[in-house]
Amino acid sequence: MLRIFTDFDGPIMDVSERYYRVYQFCLEQIKRPDQPISVLSKEEFWKLKRSRVPERQIGILSGLDEAQAPEFSQLRRDTVHTLPYLVHDKPVPGAIATLEKLHRANVDLAIMTMRRTRELEIPFKDHNLQRFFKTDRCYCLPNDYIKTGDVKDKPLLMERALKELSPATENWAIGDTEADIVAAKTNNVHAIGVLSGIRDRAQLEQYNPDFIVANLTDAIALIEEQSSLPLVG
Repeated sequence: MLRIFTDFDGPIMDVSERYYRVYQFCLEQIKRPDQPISVLSKEEFWKLKRSRVPERQIGILSGLDEAQAPEFSQLRRDTVHTLPYLVHDKPVPGAIATLEKLHRANVDLAIMTMRRTRELEIPFKDHNLQRFFKTDRCYCLPNDYIKTGDVKDKPLLMERALKELSPATENWAIGDTEADIVAAKTNNVHAIGVLSGIRDRAQLEQYNPDFIVANLTDAIALIEEQSSLPLVG
């Protein structure tokens, strides 16, 4: 049996609009009433995010001063995963069609995400995504979980999943960040980085995934090519 773990944000959901709206909100909240600011375009902002430019630097590039930058960064962290902004996430083009193919083929597919339960329930309901994942294949964080950092937490979540689930002939992991790659490599799982999320190629390459592809659709095609087990026919 072949099993696929996929991250949620990046491979399945496009989070760029949520992050951009939070960026705009935080600028408005932190700037002084008479302070001129230069709001980055969404394209400019997302390019900076994907290349991991620090939040403080993004604030300064937008017109905030050195004293305001830490406050801007903290407000961004406090806001970006809140429920009012999660509604701005949309499926990555082609992702739902790919999930439908996997579902019809009865592929053993599991979610592996750093979202908390309540944060996963919103898009599951809004986009009818729960139909693709069995309850025991949804690995996320409890609502009261205190994160120590995705690169530390995600390997532990994958370790737990591999212990709980029945053994597979092959395990593959698809994700858009360093946490996904580290989690996979730590647990001897094939790692595929996708470019449809919050990291660019240069950032992903630093963590040496087995492959880097454009999106979930291409990742599934690659797994089928590399594996001796057919996926979607």
